[in-house]
Amino acid sequence: MKKYLVVGNPIEHSLSPKLQNYWLNSNNIEAIYGKLQAYDDDLRELCSNIKNGQLDGINITVPFKKKIIPHLDVLSGNALRTQSVNTVCLSNGNVTGYNTDIDGFELSIKKLDYDVSNKRVVILGAGGVVPSIIYALNKMNVQQIYLSNRTKEKAQILKNLFEGIEVIDWGVLPEFDMIINATSLGLRENDKFGIDFSISGNNKLFFDVIYNPFNTDFSEAGNKSQNILENGLNMFLFQAQKAFSIWHNVEPEINQDVIKFLKSNNQ
Repeated sequence: MKKYLVVGNPIEHSLSPKLQNYWLNSNNIEAIYGKLQAYDDDLRELCSNIKNGQLDGINITVPFKKKIIPHLDVLSGNALRTQSVNTVCLSNGNVTGYNTDIDGFELSIKKLDYDVSNKRVVILGAGGVVPSIIYALNKMNVQQIYLSNRTKEKAQILKNLFEGIEVIDWGVLPEFDMIINATSLGLRENDKFGIDFSISGNNKLFFDVIYNPFNTDFSEAGNKSQNILENGLNMFLFQAQKAFSIWHNVEPEINQDVIKFLKSNNQ
């Protein structure tokens, strides 16, 4: 039986096993998908296990999307451009890294029917998923990207990777149309940003990459002042759909039954 894992730290919040096993069952694929709280030293062994057939694939989440790269043989185009990997498997004898986060973010924005062209966007965070978000926003012709991270040096690294980014201090909110939480703040109960989002005005799009828990300090701010609020569930679903397709050559269905299943099992 084929074996797959989602690898991260923390990993308790991940609904990937529930979703992937649901799709495996509904598509009659003999495989099992689990989750593993890992550490930096585990990455080489995980890739070796894929190489020798003990594992068939892994999804990569916080904080390993960049750290996994030195242990891979090949990067797909999107993974190479963003230096970010979230899906790994064996392809033509090579342990290969893919980036499906770009598709996940772009498709979730399109599902909202929100036009980001000529919009000003603030991104909070500079972790593994942020290069994918920046790449997708640039594809969609965003006007300006402001990047803010608690450790400013990490934001500066991304500025060197992508043109046209303005790095701002943590807590500073310029005029914007859309704000994205791409930090891990919200994964743990009582996580607080220490930022007064109310000063940003009305009719803004608040996009929280976090999907579990469904309500966070950031989403509470987005629920106020006639803003639009989108949590990371659709991005999670679309990136997972692309990963499933890479592994199994089947595009699983995303429908209300899937969403209902996830929301009723997010403990």
